[in-house]
Amino acid sequence: MGSTKSSIQFIDMKKIISFFVLVRSVNLIFIILTQLLFYHFIIAPVYASFQITPILSPSLFYILVTASVLIAAGGYIINDYFDLNIDKINKPKRMVIDKSIGRRWAMFWHLSVSVIGLLLSAWVSWKVENLFVFWFNALSILLLWIYSTTLKKKLLIGNIVISLLTAWVIGVLLLCEFNPRVLRDSSSHAAFIHVYKMAVLYGGFAFVVSVIREIIKDMEDAEGDRKYGCKTVPIVWGFSTAKIILQGLLLSLLAAFIIVMGYALLRQWIWVLVFTLFMVFFQLIPIMRNIQKGQTADTYHRISNQIKFLMLSGIGSMILLYFYTT
Repeated sequence: MGSTKSSIQFIDMKKIISFFVLVRSVNLIFIILTQLLFYHFIIAPVYASFQITPILSPSLFYILVTASVLIAAGGYIINDYFDLNIDKINKPKRMVIDKSIGRRWAMFWHLSVSVIGLLLSAWVSWKVENLFVFWFNALSILLLWIYSTTLKKKLLIGNIVISLLTAWVIGVLLLCEFNPRVLRDSSSHAAFIHVYKMAVLYGGFAFVVSVIREIIKDMEDAEGDRKYGCKTVPIVWGFSTAKIILQGLLLSLLAAFIIVMGYALLRQWIWVLVFTLFMVFFQLIPIMRNIQKGQTADTYHRISNQIKFLMLSGIGSMILLYFYTT
């Protein structure tokens, strides 16, 4: 009896671990961290400096974070559900569906977390008096489904959709603060404009970095994608062209970092300047060099992880800006 119970517990634990792998728990932590930092280090202090309270209260904020995480988790599940055959070629050792979790259970979990996320979005939308929060999150769920079934096989469209949804993690927080009735007040309007500028800055950064990472992942997964008719950048235009596009996007990031460094120098934001130099010379330039030299799927996988760390560093800079802009 004892050995039977222990084996059941082992199986259950294995399924729990597999579920967290399926929903990309590390990526979900990124979402949580991004929204936590933007709310607590950008929105809350900016509004406090104008002696007003954000429309999105702390309790509603945490409900919205939960909704964002659940919707994203549902997207990851449905993506793996429809990518089953491609993943057998590209990442057979990292597969979860049909190994630890059955396809019916995967669909059940997708529907469950997506519906709960949508219901939570509806509650927040009603409380902040902005129905667009609900409708845009509903659109996000729809786009994640269409991406998994169709768009990811289309040239660039899938990459752009996913990158827009990545930026939406910040955009949804800004949208919650958009209320024409409240914005008639001059202080509320000024606070919103300040937050809007920060949302454009970080949302734009998230979008560009996400596009870069999506193209790199397409290069990593080219073998399986080619077999199942995916029209990704490296397959349609070739790896050389994909690298040229990536270098162009990385140069645009480099130009943005140079502007930030110049602004920080003028304002004497020493730690922002030091941090930006770290971002450029210890992360961005090595990534550019590695992309140029990259030849194998393993190499592209490592570059993808480097890009993920670059995004984490960018998100973390909100902590520094808090001390200089409030």
